[in-house]
Amino acid sequence: MAFVASPATAFTLNELAELFGDMPACRIRNQPAPGTATEDHVVEIEAREDRLCELVEGVLVEKTVGYEESCLTVELITLINTFVKAHKLGKVSGPDGMMRLFPGLVRIPDVAFVSDQRWSERRGTRKLPDRVPDLAVEVLSEGNTPQEMSRKLDDYFDAGVRLVWFVDARKRTVKVFTGKKSSKLLGEQEVLSGGKVLPGFFVPLKELFAEVAGASHPRRKKRSR
Repeated sequence: MAFVASPATAFTLNELAELFGDMPACRIRNQPAPGTATEDHVVEIEAREDRLCELVEGVLVEKTVGYEESCLTVELITLINTFVKAHKLGKVSGPDGMMRLFPGLVRIPDVAFVSDQRWSERRGTRKLPDRVPDLAVEVLSEGNTPQEMSRKLDDYFDAGVRLVWFVDARKRTVKVFTGKKSSKLLGEQEVLSGGKVLPGFFVPLKELFAEVAGASHPRRKKRSR
């Protein structure tokens, strides 16, 4: 199990690098000191600064997303939520939906589906519910590191998530995980399915990525002479 309770003392730079890899320093909050943060800090910062932070071993890590990744996230939310509502399967949350997977461990998937059965088991607070999604989707940004995503994957499956997608807008791929060691990489010409979590849900990746192609570099209109 990947999760370890938050230590009482601050981490060194070497310890942070071991946890998160070569993560941009601006993503790790210095106050409170890394290693000493709590769930209360997550809620307070969101309320005071409107900034979203995940909490991992007492470290506050700010969410990061680029423009194209944001467009792709919105497209995925629209597709998944339309399917879920049509079949009355549960609830879909977006990139500001904080979830307490374990005491002291807060994750914020870019998109998450929670089945009706799990939704009825809701506990925790309104701002920080105890919530384990059936599906967690992460749209990769430039600031994400392999160490960060590997740890995040472990946390999801340790908590009981059934399906995880890592969506790469730049490479136009989706890596589908049904377990920590069970994955399949889908290319742009393949079809993404909801598997056993969302049976009947299918999205041709060529169509999905076409919706956001060039979002970060829109064409300029020619000026008339």
